[in-house]
Amino acid sequence: MDVLQAIILGLVQGLTEFLPISSTAHLRAVPALVGWPDPGAAFSAVVQLGTLLAVLVYFFSDLVGIARAWIIGVFKKKPFDDAKARMGWIIIIGTLPIGVAGLVFQETIETTLRSLWVVAAALIGFAAVMGLAEAVCSRRRTSEQVDWLDGAIIGLAQALALIPGASRSGVTITAGLFVGLTRTEAARFSFLLSVPAVAASGLFEAIKLARGELGPVCWSSVLIATLAAAVSGYLAIAGLISFLKRRSTLVFIVYRLLVGGAIMVLLAAGLLSAH
Repeated sequence: MDVLQAIILGLVQGLTEFLPISSTAHLRAVPALVGWPDPGAAFSAVVQLGTLLAVLVYFFSDLVGIARAWIIGVFKKKPFDDAKARMGWIIIIGTLPIGVAGLVFQETIETTLRSLWVVAAALIGFAAVMGLAEAVCSRRRTSEQVDWLDGAIIGLAQALALIPGASRSGVTITAGLFVGLTRTEAARFSFLLSVPAVAASGLFEAIKLARGELGPVCWSSVLIATLAAAVSGYLAIAGLISFLKRRSTLVFIVYRLLVGGAIMVLLAAGLLSAH
């Protein structure tokens, strides 16, 4: 991977990680369309550390407040008295499903599920679910009103993001809409919930790369891609939250349908390889 490829894939990762259009789908489709090799699931996970940095910077005060309240609550043996401490526990509970599913289905995720047929089907299928959420949900609650059940539901939805093409932000924002959150609050909780999962996934794959378990690595390219993902990820967070204050997710639904359909057409015509 040369420097230009690293920058482009990093920018793609950062933008699509937070927009509900699937970063994995784009990291599979973009190289396939231009004739580059698949960077692999491990590369995608490590570059996600750049998007993690974007979340940490954008939500720094929120995350510090949650962490501080959680630690104080544990030491005082009153872990659930403070609203921010409860949010910390809810984030932990919401992270468990994707952690368990990731460990159980790791090999399938990194091989079989990376087929572009799976990616295209997930883009289209979850677009339909997102459209249903927009049509039937009330969208009145704030993220401060998220309770244990809400956290578990959104956490279970987050586990579906292990399917390439589903989109972690897409499924969690959609689940947030289904439990009654406003669009911006669903996005905010989605981004906060992403921190443990993205950190664990990225660090796990980075260790495997460092040990040489996944073959030779051009660390300069990985670093460049990660920094590009951090910059574009921060802009994507700010842009999406601002966008959702005024508009629905319809543009992303249409985009997913078009991209998913286009990939299927190209695959059927033999112009793209599924693997």
